[in-house]
Amino acid sequence: MAPNSIHWFRKGLRLHDNPALQEAVKGAGTVRCVYFLDPWFAGSSNVGVNRWRFLLQCLEDLDASLRKLNSRLFVIRGQPANVFPRLFKEWKISRLTFEYDSEPFGKERDAAIKKLAMEAGVEVNVKISHTLYDLDKIIELNGGQPPLTYKRFQTLISRLDPPEMPVETLSESLMGRCVTPVSDDHGDKYGVPSLEELGFDIEGLPTAVWPGGETEALTRIERHLERKAWVANFERPRMNANSLLASPTGLSPYLRFGCLSCRLFYFKLTDLYRKVKKNSSPPLSLYGQLLWREFFYTAATNNPRFDKMEGNPICVRIPWDKNPEALAKWAEAKTGFPWIDAIMTQLRQEGWIHHLARHAVACFLTRGDLWISWEEGMKVFEELLLDADWSVNAGSWMWLSCSSFFQQFFHCYCPVGFGRRTDPNGDFIRRYLPILRGFPAKYIYDPWNAPESVQAAAKCIIGVHYPKPMVHHAEASRLNIERMKQIYQQLSRYRGLGLLLHTRSGITGKRERESEREGSGEKDHMTSCSVHKMRRQSAEVRTPAQTTFHVMQLL
Repeated sequence: MAPNSIHWFRKGLRLHDNPALQEAVKGAGTVRCVYFLDPWFAGSSNVGVNRWRFLLQCLEDLDASLRKLNSRLFVIRGQPANVFPRLFKEWKISRLTFEYDSEPFGKERDAAIKKLAMEAGVEVNVKISHTLYDLDKIIELNGGQPPLTYKRFQTLISRLDPPEMPVETLSESLMGRCVTPVSDDHGDKYGVPSLEELGFDIEGLPTAVWPGGETEALTRIERHLERKAWVANFERPRMNANSLLASPTGLSPYLRFGCLSCRLFYFKLTDLYRKVKKNSSPPLSLYGQLLWREFFYTAATNNPRFDKMEGNPICVRIPWDKNPEALAKWAEAKTGFPWIDAIMTQLRQEGWIHHLARHAVACFLTRGDLWISWEEGMKVFEELLLDADWSVNAGSWMWLSCSSFFQQFFHCYCPVGFGRRTDPNGDFIRRYLPILRGFPAKYIYDPWNAPESVQAAAKCIIGVHYPKPMVHHAEASRLNIERMKQIYQQLSRYRGLGLLLHTRSGITGKRERESEREGSGEKDHMTSCSVHKMRRQSAEVRTPAQTTFHVMQLL
């Protein structure tokens, strides 16, 4: 007798390269594709309207694609552990398939569902397709521990077989005689809910800059690979003001929700490289952004405290300040630093910011200026950022705050000079902070330095229409660097790491003097006002901080 199957969508919201979905239809009599509004997502107060909209668009697109195969998506309200036993009986299910989830809470959830399925006599088939590699094999190859340096990670994966090729897209021929029973009231029972049904007020909600779904993802990857200059040289484009805006070739939210297969992206890059470079073998650096994603997944898979400081074995314990008022000013774009506030405004409006913008606001919140825990920033990103991924988000915040992976705490991003270097005219600020539109380029990054006549002409008095800076950057960064130095000196003594080899007396030198001139146009984009030198014990210490959030943007 042909089995009756359920395929359980979580991430992996696509029909292409979905091996678990293929297992569901293989030789089956019936198949039902289900998606639960899982409590970890639906019940979370940390999920903003842009993320919800993206998810719902993904589900609508998935349902539309299934309709073309005479099937439908079943969106089920409730907890999987409570609902599955009823579905197994009601639909006479004998096979359950789903994509492997490497994150700790996902593994715990899936183990519980497997137990329920076994008790109901349901076969469970799980396939890896959200990552390029089997993460357990990487850990096994490293003696049972996840690699905590990117260099070590690269060494390990170079010993593994290449990632598996993508499987073909689900089609009518693959469906065979498999059917999906659909009732007349399917839309009422199992339709994709609207934002209004979920309690969101959509009045005034702007059009999505990042439309969700597999169809959009596949269109974007073709645009991504068609960019002639990048294809010819395989180099990252230079930064300019336009780089700060959302790109029609951006892929990160689609990889996060699994609308786009990382394996499809990997092999399309491989094929293109060989075509352009005449069949030469591509270097690992070609896949750098995908591999950083994989690195953080590997580091997090067996660490349920990966998103916490306390109880997290790889995280440095730093006595961060608790300052709800300062945190709120940062999150609500009221810091008084136009570069920081414009970035946070873009994040709240669109659900995305450039990776260097992420560096700027992360450094400002943590070790650069406000000395607030990276955990608080991570929560804000989890709420607002479309591509916020538990493993990558937590890992990146630990990195940028020098809590793990990266120890060059003397590199601080200046909230004035960094933006000015990237966008000298201040067009990005004018776009997202129209109140400052009237300021000339000379003052738009530090409007508090503008003469009263300039402020009056701009129709924006600092301290009245736009806030004054909440901190003095040069003083705050100097103090925080000294704090970090003391913390790492203690670690050096406790662990014998010898991290700090040299400390010059005082915090002086050219870069510190430049820090004092913030807002004058002479400041370098990195404060780097400490001149402490550290032993470079790993690839991470040698790697600039700019590498980490790249994985979220994916060009």
